[in-house]
Amino acid sequence: MSADAPPTTDQSVAHQGGLFSTAEPSSDRTHPVLSARGLVKTFGRVVGLDGVDLDLYPGEVLAVIGDNGAGKSTLIKCLTGALVPDSGEIRLDGQVVHFKRPQDARDAGIETVYQQLAVIPALDIASNLYLAREERRPGPLGSVFRMLDKKGMKERAGQAVQDLGIQTIQNMGQAVETLSGGQRQAVAVSRAAAFGGKVVILDEPTAALGVKEGNQVLEMIRQLRDRGLGIILISHNMPHVWDVADRIHIQRLGGSAGVITPSSHSMTDGVAVMTGAMRLQD
Repeated sequence: MSADAPPTTDQSVAHQGGLFSTAEPSSDRTHPVLSARGLVKTFGRVVGLDGVDLDLYPGEVLAVIGDNGAGKSTLIKCLTGALVPDSGEIRLDGQVVHFKRPQDARDAGIETVYQQLAVIPALDIASNLYLAREERRPGPLGSVFRMLDKKGMKERAGQAVQDLGIQTIQNMGQAVETLSGGQRQAVAVSRAAAFGGKVVILDEPTAALGVKEGNQVLEMIRQLRDRGLGIILISHNMPHVWDVADRIHIQRLGGSAGVITPSSHSMTDGVAVMTGAMRLQD
């Protein structure tokens, strides 16, 4: 049994200057924003991916689950330019793309939040949000003297965090090293949301978080989905997956074991497919 129908949504997001902006909803929800066909990646004699297909639609959360060594990380790295697949095709908004490095994917509107958060503890929240995307002050101060627009970045960072409904972060000048684990995750997700114009990929975003902070991250994921972004969630936390995912892509031994939904299959079914104790009907 497959579950390939895209979800419906009433909102979408536009990417302008690294800020959230509400756009008119797309009338076409039948085409994936990101798709892969026949992805193959080998490492010598080790097969990382064995002809994997994947579809991600706007305004949905697609969870990717699988046991260790199932190919989850390899799949995500191929989708984000960290690895180049040996064969297969990746399309973004229907157009074939060839990512040679992560920056290519970022420039195309795909942001990734890895389990090891890429935040700099000594810098403040606003500086981390605009890391490698710093904006200069308008006029000669920026063009000639190359001065950064620190005030403007703090204001826009605060608006981006507020738009996501994050209440635990108020002072954009606060150093990240003073934040809790959940707050640091919120900073990383806010950065991805602010600059990911099409797709946000989250790698184990609730790992090592408490129940309350984990639930806050899940709520942020729902906020991103409601904005029309396509979300890929990699997680070992099955309750979280079944709580927030619209569809679930199951990886097994480098290949795709199928796609299910939380309404069509239970967590027990998902784990059984993941481990090979159960097979989905074609």
